[in-house]
Amino acid sequence: MKILVIGRGGREHAIAWKVAQSKLAEKVFVAPGNAGIAKSFETVDLDEKNIDGIVDWSKDQHIDLVIIGPEAALQIGLADALTEAGIRVFGPSKAATQIESSKEFAKELMRKYNIATAAFATFDNYEAAKKYLDVKGAPIVIKYDGLAAGKGVVVAMTAEEADAALRDMLLDAKFGQGKVVMEEFLQGPEFSLLTLVNGKQVVPLVIAQDHKRAFDGDKGPNTGGMGAYSPVPIIKQEIINEAVEKIMKPVAAAMVAEGCSFCGVLYGGLMLTKDGPKVIEFNARFGDPETEVVLPKIKSDLVQNILDVLDNKETQVEFYDDTFLGVVLASKGYPEKYAKGIKINGLDSIENLVFHMGTTFKDNCWQTAGGRVLFVIGQGKDIHEARENAYEAVKKIDCEGLFYRNDIGFQSC
Repeated sequence: MKILVIGRGGREHAIAWKVAQSKLAEKVFVAPGNAGIAKSFETVDLDEKNIDGIVDWSKDQHIDLVIIGPEAALQIGLADALTEAGIRVFGPSKAATQIESSKEFAKELMRKYNIATAAFATFDNYEAAKKYLDVKGAPIVIKYDGLAAGKGVVVAMTAEEADAALRDMLLDAKFGQGKVVMEEFLQGPEFSLLTLVNGKQVVPLVIAQDHKRAFDGDKGPNTGGMGAYSPVPIIKQEIINEAVEKIMKPVAAAMVAEGCSFCGVLYGGLMLTKDGPKVIEFNARFGDPETEVVLPKIKSDLVQNILDVLDNKETQVEFYDDTFLGVVLASKGYPEKYAKGIKINGLDSIENLVFHMGTTFKDNCWQTAGGRVLFVIGQGKDIHEARENAYEAVKKIDCEGLFYRNDIGFQSC
């Protein structure tokens, strides 16, 4: 098969890496990819949002399967256009992508179908939102009702923080004109459950835990993710089973009932509360950086698993016993302003699995080219060994423009 992966980050590097291991994959392309991806795969100079260009190129190259990574491409209907052109695609329609692109849609769906989540209210007006805040108080969670690259969520521990978030989102349109969802603050360990879905068929992958905050101790602003590990020892198998049966399967069935059947990776961002697992958010694609630690766990042929799901056949996803833990090296200043073009030394001296998130190769050296730059993975028989392996490798990378968290996996260590 000729397979095209859409996207340009660490997630897509991981997908291409895993797909290339399949006995079914003759050639793997990535559009547009990045400098690190280009070292191993043929990249195609097509932006993720160039729907016509991607469809035309896929037809010309007789692409057998397209796997879409980024949510922005899904939101504008890339999967719909590929399907209409007769090209097999693993990624949800524009209508189904609403489960991520509209927090309000997702919350109303969960309310209608009695799927466990935080109590909430939605506002498009600052004054009304402020009145609600005055009644509810803090802590409270403020979410922008749209895509914001993982940065549109503020967990406000004080009323002042919450008010500042409302002003950013509703008065200053930090992420664009839109609504906010104000949610009850839940407590407990979070975990990410990625599932392969087609209609009512739900095939769970092994869970992971992401670290959203920028700094050690879960301090600082929310980011796209500063590290992840899989599996998650503090979340027992019976909890995972409950999440599959009471959350992931019901929401897939709900999407069918609502006329927007889901096909692709349905990601449940979940929290284990005192009342059991509850939904924090849904994503309509492989999570980033969870994908980078979940895919190395998969022992079976991922392409075959995906094809089976597309054909509504039963499929068996098998996993290695080892733990994988990854650390993001990000540009200083991320998730706000940061410099680019800073030289990275020592990258070629490490043997660990490394996925490139935002690099370029210029003047015969690696340089920074994004907010999140590298994802370095450690492997081990347990989380302690995997963590030690990851940080040993991270310390060999020398770049004055990068920072990283020192406590990835702390909840399970």
